[in-house]
Amino acid sequence: MNGIVAASGDKLAADTAMGAVTLLVGDLDAMTAFYRDVVTLQVLAAEGDTVTLGRAGRAIVILQREPALRHATPGSAGLYHTAILFETQAALAAALYSVARQAPGTFTGSADHLVSQAFYFTDPEGNGIELYWDRDRTDWSWVHGQIEMATLGLDPNAFLNEHLTEEVALGATAQEAASVGHVHLSVGDVGTARTFYVDTLGFDQTAALGNQALFVSAGGYHHHMAMNVWNSRGAGPRMPALGLGRIDLALPHTDALGELGERLRHHGLQVRDDGRTVSFDDPWANLLRATIATTA
Repeated sequence: MNGIVAASGDKLAADTAMGAVTLLVGDLDAMTAFYRDVVTLQVLAAEGDTVTLGRAGRAIVILQREPALRHATPGSAGLYHTAILFETQAALAAALYSVARQAPGTFTGSADHLVSQAFYFTDPEGNGIELYWDRDRTDWSWVHGQIEMATLGLDPNAFLNEHLTEEVALGATAQEAASVGHVHLSVGDVGTARTFYVDTLGFDQTAALGNQALFVSAGGYHHHMAMNVWNSRGAGPRMPALGLGRIDLALPHTDALGELGERLRHHGLQVRDDGRTVSFDDPWANLLRATIATTA
């Protein structure tokens, strides 16, 4: 049991989850091939300049070709990584094995975070990716309403030796579900991030690293979103560029969506609300869109 109690009306609904992440890309074919063949996602839809990839019918990454855009300048705010959550260690091992065989140069690190086991990569256009598996919530530890997380060593080869069987290597887990577990952003400062994501949007703070990083969630998850200044301290609003296009939030019902829209307007945000989606920008011009969760 966690130590967070959210008041109704000023917090996101407890069953809020992350939806798909939209990436604006220069080379749609190469990026599609990477997320399909290397990361082990499936193409769910492809139309014109947009390709949607996911697992078990659930969208995870939407690639949108934007040939006129260029990469952002170093130090800009934007995407730090998209974290793809696998339901079993075997499925995570299959994805890790796929990356190790086909794109070993994209590996940037790994860690045991106590709540999860995670492996980090970079896609062909420089977008960060985390592939991870969660330990059961009963194994998480909360102290004064904050989740205990750490960055401990995690040997990728040892993980594969333990969880990669011949059947898994041949695709036994290819049809298992996965989802966007969390999205981690590069921002200009943590205080502004807390004011927006906690006080305005309605997430709960679950952890913080001083003025370097903030972790937030709904419903007692370890984090649905995080913001850090490690590469972007002092960054202002983003200019149009390749990379993050939109972050989707999946709310459990229409009342939750309506409450969110009212809360954002109360705080003076410009909100685009068509009755089915609520779209808005964070202080760094990252676009977020809240929708009602659908099941595949």
